[in-house]
Amino acid sequence: MISPRHCAAVLASSLLLGIGLVDSAAFAKTTTTTTTTVKAATTTSSVPTLASRLNAVKTAKTLNYYPSAAGWSKMWTSWDAAKIDADLAKAATLGTNNIRIIVFPTTFGWPTPSATYVNRLDQFVDMAGARGMSVKFTLFDWWDGYTDVDRSITWAKTVLAPYKNDNRVISVELQNEFNPDNTAAVAWAKKIVPAVRSAFPTMPLTFSVDGGQGAKGMAKIKAALTASPIDYYDYHFYGNSERALAMINQAEATVAPAPMVIGETGLNTLQNSEGEQAAFLGRVFEAAEIADVPVAPWTLVDSAQGSIPTSAVSKLPGQYYYGLFRLDGTAKPAAAVVKAGWAGAAMPATLMDPGFELSAGQSPWREYLPELGLATKTQAVKRTGSWSVTMSNTGKSAAGSPSYRVAPVTPVKSNQKWHAEVWARGNATTGTTQIALSWFDINDKWLGGVASNWLPNGTVGWTKLAVDGVAPAGSASMQVHIKSGENKGTVWFDDAVITAS
Repeated sequence: MISPRHCAAVLASSLLLGIGLVDSAAFAKTTTTTTTTVKAATTTSSVPTLASRLNAVKTAKTLNYYPSAAGWSKMWTSWDAAKIDADLAKAATLGTNNIRIIVFPTTFGWPTPSATYVNRLDQFVDMAGARGMSVKFTLFDWWDGYTDVDRSITWAKTVLAPYKNDNRVISVELQNEFNPDNTAAVAWAKKIVPAVRSAFPTMPLTFSVDGGQGAKGMAKIKAALTASPIDYYDYHFYGNSERALAMINQAEATVAPAPMVIGETGLNTLQNSEGEQAAFLGRVFEAAEIADVPVAPWTLVDSAQGSIPTSAVSKLPGQYYYGLFRLDGTAKPAAAVVKAGWAGAAMPATLMDPGFELSAGQSPWREYLPELGLATKTQAVKRTGSWSVTMSNTGKSAAGSPSYRVAPVTPVKSNQKWHAEVWARGNATTGTTQIALSWFDINDKWLGGVASNWLPNGTVGWTKLAVDGVAPAGSASMQVHIKSGENKGTVWFDDAVITAS
C-alpha cells in the first residue's frame, strides 16, 4: 500500500508551516538529566568510517518509533523523556539495537534549528546509546520546500554537525518516502545529496520509497542520482506478505549492487486480526532472512486517539493500530515474531495455529467466500486440544467453495515441494470436503493448484485428508484451503500440517 504518511506530506507541511517557531535562536547545548540503569552505551572511542556505519546499517535490528501519546511531530513538541526512555527499555526486550526517528524541519525550526529541539534530539541519542542502541535519522518529512535548496543544505548540516563522528548515529535518510516522480524533488535531491556527503563523508545517505512505488520507485531514484548515488536503498514494504520473497528479490535486483533495507513494514490490527499481523511479519522476516536484508517493523506501540497531529494521516483509523504492543502495554503476538526474527530463532510454534486453538483475533486463518458458508470455531467436537473448525450447509459458485484459508510463513519458490494435511469428520455430509493448495505469481495471477481426495459423504469419523504438490514455475505465494462445498451436513476440521521441502 502507499503509506499514509506520504499521502499526507503536502497537507501536513502546509499546516505545520503556519506554526510559530519555538526558540529559533542559534542553538547551544543545554544539560538534561535522565536516570537510566542499563547495559553499556554504544559509543566507542573509534571514529566511524563509511564502511563501519554502512555495515551497522546492514546488520541493524531497527525499530521505528513514536511514543503512543505523541506521534509524528508531537514526539518533539510534547516531549516526555521518561516515557521515551521507558519505551526504549520495552524495545530492548525484543532485541532492538537501533531506533529510527524522524526530524521535521517545520517543528525543529526553519531555517534555523531551535535550541529546544536540537537538545531534545541530543537527549534522545543519549538515551538510546545508554541502552546499547544506535539511531537512524530521517530528515525532511512532511516538507516540500524543494526550491529552497541552499537553506535545506544549511539546515541539514546544522542538525547533523554534532553527530559527524558519533558512532551512535549510523545513517541519514534525507527524506521519508521520497517521490521520484516529482521533478522539483528530484532537482533538490541532486543538490542536497552531494552537499551533505561532502560535509559528512562517513555518513551513509539514503531515501525511502513507499509501498506503492516499491522497486519501480527505487529504480527511478537510482536513475536520477547517477552522478551522486545514495549509499543504500530503503524499501517500505506494505505489500502482500505472501509474496514477500519475490518482491524483496525484485527490489534488491533493481538497486544492485547497492545494499537495501526494509525500513518500514507492518500491518494494522484494526482492519486485520492480531494473528494476521503476526503472520505478516513472520513472512517478511523469513523472506528477508533468505534475501539477507534487515527488517524494521512499524511500530513499537499503538497510537492513542489524538496522538497524531491533524493531517491526512490522523484521519486514517488503521494508522493507530500498527504497534507490536497495545496501548495498555501488553504484547500482541507480533512482538514474539519480531523477537524471534531478530534472534534468528524459529518462529513461535503457535503462529500458524495448526490446531485452531488460538483465541479470537489471534489466528492467521481467514474465511474465504463466507457468503456461501462460514467457517467457525467450536468446542463441541474436536480431535485434539479444545477447539476445531466447523462448516455447515454450504454452497458453491463459479468462484469456488467456501473455505478457511491461510498462507504459510515459509517463503514460496518455484519447484518447491509442499505437503498439507488436515483431519476431518462429517455428519450427514454431501458435496465435496477437502484440503487444497493454490499457487500465485508475483502479480497475484493464479498458476494452478492441487487438492486431496474428498472426505467420504455421510457420517464418518476423523479421517486424514492429505495433499502433495510442487509449486509451478514463477510461484511467489501459496494458499492452503480447507473447504467444503455444497454440503448440506456438517464437517469439522482439526490438526492441520503444512510443510515444505
